[in-house]
Amino acid sequence: MKFIKKLAVAATTAATLFATVAGGLSSTVSADSIPTKVTKKTTITFWNGMSGNQQKALQTLTQEFEKENPNITVKLENQGQYKDLQSKITSTLQSPKNLPTITQAYPGWLYTASKNDLLVNLKPYINNSKIGWGSAAKSGIKSSLMKGAQINGTQYGIPFNKSVEVLVYNKTMLDKYGVKVPITMAQLKSAAKTIYEKSNHQVVGAGFDSLSNYYVLGMKNEGVDFTSKINLTSAKSKKVIDYYADGIKGGYFKTAGSQGYLSGDFSNQKVAMFIGTSAGESFVKKGVNGKFDYEVAPRPGKWNMQQGTDIYMFKNASKEQRTAAFMYMKFLTSKKSQLYWAQQTGYIPVSQDVINSSEYKNNKDSKVPAQVEAATKNLYTVPVTKNSNAAYQQMNTIMQNILSHAKNGNLNSLIKQGESQFKNAWNQ
Repeated sequence: MKFIKKLAVAATTAATLFATVAGGLSSTVSADSIPTKVTKKTTITFWNGMSGNQQKALQTLTQEFEKENPNITVKLENQGQYKDLQSKITSTLQSPKNLPTITQAYPGWLYTASKNDLLVNLKPYINNSKIGWGSAAKSGIKSSLMKGAQINGTQYGIPFNKSVEVLVYNKTMLDKYGVKVPITMAQLKSAAKTIYEKSNHQVVGAGFDSLSNYYVLGMKNEGVDFTSKINLTSAKSKKVIDYYADGIKGGYFKTAGSQGYLSGDFSNQKVAMFIGTSAGESFVKKGVNGKFDYEVAPRPGKWNMQQGTDIYMFKNASKEQRTAAFMYMKFLTSKKSQLYWAQQTGYIPVSQDVINSSEYKNNKDSKVPAQVEAATKNLYTVPVTKNSNAAYQQMNTIMQNILSHAKNGNLNSLIKQGESQFKNAWNQ
């Protein structure tokens, strides 16, 4: 018996040792064993895609963090626009030693990185009561946003600069035509038709900036998640496509086209309402410039899409860099930092406490804060699986092609073509 027990202990020890070697530091570190202080000079790099006021706000917060933590230096390395940042990450994954300590990213960008064990599992840091919060629940970060920063159930990311879709509407025009603010997709269609008709076809009723979001949330509202099993020719899919196509054909809906945003047409009173990102209000405000009263409301329908990036950490970082980086991430998502970040940039706070706070809700310079609590009630995230990000991006092209021919009649052949393109995106 003693021999068998010793053998069992030896086998367990060997298995643990193998897991340590094979899995790397993040696979074996526990919440109680990570360094909770940075006692020597440590530099971390942060790849980001922030520009303008966003970049200035990030620089200000970073300087404040460094002042509070004199042993830590944060090198902010801007990589351009999101597409440039994604390309830089993707190309550098081939040489992991050249990756930064942390980066902004959508989870879909890092599916391969997670499969190749290049990311740090942040759960031990989150659960550590000294450096973290003790648990994700105690972080104060909205749970749906925290879950959205997971890849295959592992908490690799911490939410940072987030946005949701909102309905931006010309209040002056809706009041003029006696149209109520729509809260359902059926009401949006009715309101759009009324405005189009009462304006003698001079004003398009509504439109959506993101056709990918339109389709994904349209299917989600039909009870269908965004997966490779979706068939564009199915009854539910055609229902979602026809809703928009009928509006294009009838003249009361429009797309953003090559511009990508409807804020320009909205400011010029060519469209009465549009669904776009909450982070774009500054462009609306600048364009409207007092010509009429605009307002913001939650996106019509039950579900909304969480957008914006999270912050992820790479495993090439040392123990000290990981601790320093997590301290920085925690600082950026604190109540104080998130209130400042939201007020300066237009992004929504990731902290539920800030979302609920009167300091945020009563912001007189923005119409978004008062609507965020309702707009984030039911958030959806595109599942992070192989090629899901590519398929999501492809949906914009597919929908644009279909809707551009909506006035020509039968769309079945284009939908079938789109189905083929959709499957190719999943299977590439």
